[in-house]
Amino acid sequence: MKKILKKRILIPVFALTILLTGSAFKAYNNDFFEIAKQIEIFTTMFKELNMNYVDETNPGDLMDNAIKNMLNDLDPYTKFYNEQDVEAARIKRTGDYTGVGAQVRIFKDKLLIVEPYKGYPADKAGLKAGDEIIKVDGQVVADYKDDAGNLLKGVANSTVKVTYIRQGKTSNTTVKRSEIEIDAVPHFSMIDETTGYIVLRKFNEKASQQTGYALKDLKTQGAKTIILDLRGNPGGLLREAVNIVNLFVPKGQLVVTTKSKVKKYNRTYYTKRDPIDTEIPVVVLINGSSASASEIVAGTIQDLDRGVVVGSRSFGKGLVQRPKKLTYGTQLKVTISRYYTPSGRCIQALDYWNKDEKGNAVRVKQKDYNVFKTKNGRKVFDGGGVFPDEALEYSKNSAITKAILSNQSVFDFATKYYNSNSNIGEINDWKLKDSDFQNFKSFLKSSDFSFETDTEKSLNKAFEVAKTENLDDDIQRDYNTLIQNLNNSKLKAVDDNKSQLMSLLSDEIIKRYVYREGLYEYYKIYNSEIKKATEILANPSKYQRYLN
Repeated sequence: MKKILKKRILIPVFALTILLTGSAFKAYNNDFFEIAKQIEIFTTMFKELNMNYVDETNPGDLMDNAIKNMLNDLDPYTKFYNEQDVEAARIKRTGDYTGVGAQVRIFKDKLLIVEPYKGYPADKAGLKAGDEIIKVDGQVVADYKDDAGNLLKGVANSTVKVTYIRQGKTSNTTVKRSEIEIDAVPHFSMIDETTGYIVLRKFNEKASQQTGYALKDLKTQGAKTIILDLRGNPGGLLREAVNIVNLFVPKGQLVVTTKSKVKKYNRTYYTKRDPIDTEIPVVVLINGSSASASEIVAGTIQDLDRGVVVGSRSFGKGLVQRPKKLTYGTQLKVTISRYYTPSGRCIQALDYWNKDEKGNAVRVKQKDYNVFKTKNGRKVFDGGGVFPDEALEYSKNSAITKAILSNQSVFDFATKYYNSNSNIGEINDWKLKDSDFQNFKSFLKSSDFSFETDTEKSLNKAFEVAKTENLDDDIQRDYNTLIQNLNNSKLKAVDDNKSQLMSLLSDEIIKRYVYREGLYEYYKIYNSEIKKATEILANPSKYQRYLN
């Protein structure tokens, strides 16, 4: 009894001691007694549950669920990382790891090869996008509880036996792991005699160095204008965003300000280096998947009237995270502040403290946006990502397009197309035909693709209420008619978004034949956003009109 009592006292006292240490005491000075009280309640409950529950419990699983459910009520960027997660975060930050050299994804409990990197082990072993890995060194993927992608990682030069399914056929291959280097800038080249093109995919530790190298190289090739492609870039290191802006603006320029309830996290970030070129005309491409550090770069370039932003509204992540080391090699990545561009705007789009009836964060309404001014006095807004200077409707994914992408239908159709067409001739002359789009629509239908609109959800809810009020017999016929009309509208929505879907399908198919490197060359010929950017840069007076 004395031992149990001693433990009961020690745990909350130890927790309270931690709270009273260093900066934690300053941050929680007003409520540390309440925190200590809640910790004591939790530790006593956790002990009693594990000691007395009718069946055997797993304390580790219980605690893991408790932590994750607690964090679920906050924003999606505040996360608990176990030891494997910590390593994955390091890889993302540095861009280097040891493995098979392929992007993989867990989808519906399947481990899929999404994209093998050209010349790396998975590619050399013959693995292709769309292959479903079912065994790794004898371990059945379906029985593996943790992230199955970790099974493919290991020591350089070690081998791993992989069993996979392709077109219903099971095959085996052996992959020799190697050091994998993920470039922040996977491609840069000249589009024409005067226009340079730089693709920035990640804000890892190599981002500014590689972007700077690309910019210098293109200038030596004759580039008089630059397109910086940030589409699909999810962000990363804030300091790298500052350094990339610094390539185009003078030393000493304010780029971003962070504001927090903890004083030491209130910081201002200025450019610290000599720029490469402060005059070269720049177009920055963004879309709905450009987030965080991408938005800092695009937002700052826009605020300073240093370049023209083209595409569709960015994601809207105005929150900054910092990793905090915990015990046993684990970490907490916690949101510590909001960031603000030079004009003073925060582009955070979702309010995680206010949720709808389904528990989803509420989007900031347009009527609540605040107006800010760029260096030249142009109006810009907060509350919902960076809005481009030239908004392109075809760059914005519609509701039906988002549903098709999330269901992996574009990826699966590309796999089917590739397996059915071993050779498509010269890539630069290849384009999808109308007949291919009809095949895609048939594919959607055969794969039981379903898409429930907000209108449909509201109608279903209203009909369920009508049932409880015994009104369903009176409205059944009208309800069925409305649902049929909605289904017809959904079919029409696929046709209405044909150009966007054709572009997405083309991108995914091209990668199967010529990898990502070839995709960027294809972009330079056919991509609509790049064509628009080139057109703006080719007309100096039009370019200046955007900035005045």
